[in-house]
Amino acid sequence: MMDTLADLLIEHLGSVKDYKLLCGVPYTALPIATVMSVKTGVSMVMRRKEAKDYGTRKMIEGKFAEGDSCLIVEDVVTSGGSILETVNDLKNVGLSATDAIVVLNRQQGGENILKINGVTMHSLLTISQLLEYLFEAKCIDQTIVDKVKNYLTDTQIENNTIKIPKYNRLKMAFSARAEYSKNAIGKKLFQIMSDKKTNLCIAADLTSSTKLLTLAEQIGSHICILKTHIDMIEDYSKTFVEKLRNIAKAHNFLIMEDRKFADIGKTVSWQFSKGVYNISSWADLITAHALPGKGLIQAINESEGKERGIFLLAEMSSTGNLCTESYSASSIKLAQEYPESVAGIVCQSPKFVEIPHLIQLTPGIQLDNVGDNLGQQYNSPEHAVMDKGADIGVVGRGITQSENPIAAAENYKNLLWAAYLKRIEN
Repeated sequence: MMDTLADLLIEHLGSVKDYKLLCGVPYTALPIATVMSVKTGVSMVMRRKEAKDYGTRKMIEGKFAEGDSCLIVEDVVTSGGSILETVNDLKNVGLSATDAIVVLNRQQGGENILKINGVTMHSLLTISQLLEYLFEAKCIDQTIVDKVKNYLTDTQIENNTIKIPKYNRLKMAFSARAEYSKNAIGKKLFQIMSDKKTNLCIAADLTSSTKLLTLAEQIGSHICILKTHIDMIEDYSKTFVEKLRNIAKAHNFLIMEDRKFADIGKTVSWQFSKGVYNISSWADLITAHALPGKGLIQAINESEGKERGIFLLAEMSSTGNLCTESYSASSIKLAQEYPESVAGIVCQSPKFVEIPHLIQLTPGIQLDNVGDNLGQQYNSPEHAVMDKGADIGVVGRGITQSENPIAAAENYKNLLWAAYLKRIEN
């Protein structure tokens, strides 16, 4: 049956020849596209609905070249939404898609919606034709035919009901995205990245204040953020913070305290603005879990101290972490509710491509390692930016444990920035 179906679809394509690739809409159309690929000799790429946290971790799998045209294969079309999502993901990797071959057109508006959005649909069969064939074969009576036709008339889908992303942050320059930022520190961060041509964040996980200050002075010109775990510093003092602030000002980078706040509002307020560390007085950026909900963000907003931007954790880079898809989605939704407060999201995949003002911070970047014995997983700079959606890459041990931290920082800076330029130019 699949063999016959593939032959019929290939024959129905007729004059549509200008394509180098096939892509089945996940997941029902994948076997159809596979058989068509085998029969025609046209290579197939596979689109995932979500990036995996193992293997290549890509949304589009397969062998292709930038600019290749792709024919989309689908089983049934109602609104055309799944095809448009596939087109969007293909465009994100530099492919074009203007035609789709479909087994059944349900005639509920999908063909017109696709046409409005630049995709021509070629359907093997319409629902009206199917009803006619079934009626002639005495498989259904006129009552069923009329009921189905009335249903189709009453359930027509308009183009404005299909959510097509207006923006794609992965294709936008940082300078352009800054215009959409309502968080003052987030806007400043975009500007620093553009001016310094760096999207490198150093995870300065050191226990000595002297070593941390030395590192900051050495690599300050190569970074946009210096990320601290202040409670790791064994000889902490207010003088240390003052010196770090001066270095940050001299080299034009921001300081992020990776505190990962995760308590009730009042406690977070005290942790942020009171105590030995008085984080609110010196940190430009802080990290927090979305777990406590709105109360956490409200508490940070009401705390005394300097302007700040929050990065909410939606995903983690450690093996076996408990951040589910649902939790990640809820974290991003919370961030959208507080655009004046939340500058970005810490995550490992391109979760919010349609939201240009949010900055994706992706930890776990290292060139010569794939992980450690405590569950950390590493990615290369290009993979993090091109495939995982990172705007800023976080590098720790790849620099802090290098024999030459300055050279290492410059190398990571260049690799991350080159990947960013490649991404927006594709």
